[in-house]
Amino acid sequence: MALRLHNTLTKREEEFVPREAGKAAMYVCGPTVYDSSHVGHMRAAIVFDVLRRYLEFRGFRVRHVQNVTDVEDKIIARAQAEGVPPEQITNRYSDEYQRAAEALNILAPHVEPRATEHIPEMITMIRTLIERGHAYYAEGDVYFDVTTLPEYGKLSGRVLDELKAGARVEPGEFKRHPADFALWKRAKPGEPSWDSPWGKGRPGWHIECSAMSLKYLGMGFDIHGGGDDLIFPHHENEIAQSEAYAGTQPFARYWLHNAMVMTRGEKMSKSMHNYFAIGDALRRYPPEVVRYALVSVHYRKPLDFEAFLTVVRRHVDPSPGPAAV
Repeated sequence: MALRLHNTLTKREEEFVPREAGKAAMYVCGPTVYDSSHVGHMRAAIVFDVLRRYLEFRGFRVRHVQNVTDVEDKIIARAQAEGVPPEQITNRYSDEYQRAAEALNILAPHVEPRATEHIPEMITMIRTLIERGHAYYAEGDVYFDVTTLPEYGKLSGRVLDELKAGARVEPGEFKRHPADFALWKRAKPGEPSWDSPWGKGRPGWHIECSAMSLKYLGMGFDIHGGGDDLIFPHHENEIAQSEAYAGTQPFARYWLHNAMVMTRGEKMSKSMHNYFAIGDALRRYPPEVVRYALVSVHYRKPLDFEAFLTVVRRHVDPSPGPAAV
């Protein structure tokens, strides 16, 4: 029986036909390591672990790449707040994530690239995008020009006119269109930075995943995965800059997204302070029960945190119970 996947790009189920027969190249967006991971993050990791295991069960030779975002605004802010180097923050929370993944029996990716180790590849991409008229320099920053790509919005269904009406240009930004996004950010005092043709600075978030996925999997790889909160703008922008850079498409053939863990009707997130850290969950419950609970609901449907607790409590009688979130 043919394997069928729901492709976010086409909005329908499709038979999985890989780029190379018998092989499956998969890139999954990994953690941004500025704080403890929560059960919502690990739901995504487990969903794609299950997919990888099933592909291997079906006889595919899987190449699984999952990145670590180790340079980003929140990481810098956390490091500045604690008065420590950014790498101290990223190493702390990356190690914590790895321990949780091992406890949950999540297979390690074949390649786990860090953004800070791939700055040259990002600079090459940005330079090419400028040369091809898809990006522009503006006061030390480099932006991708979304108006140069007629198909921009094909993943999320967003329309440029609507984005223009709803977007805002922050102070200090010099965008031509409100939806243009940063490929390179000029250096600010006290922030990590690298030399580039546009002066010292650091990459934007979106270019990081494009550079790393293309390096390790090449254009037109099979599966790109992540949480559905990444569809826009992150994955939309990945498609735009990657296809503009390569001059061909598709960037990825199948886009798979898991739904969020919800707390009282809102997405569980660090920024909302409504999360249950995975470390706390693993201290209170057996890891196999946590893993089971996180896949107890179809991956494309939201998982209510209370439903998660109901499942784990059905299998164990922990004491004390988890703190309210």
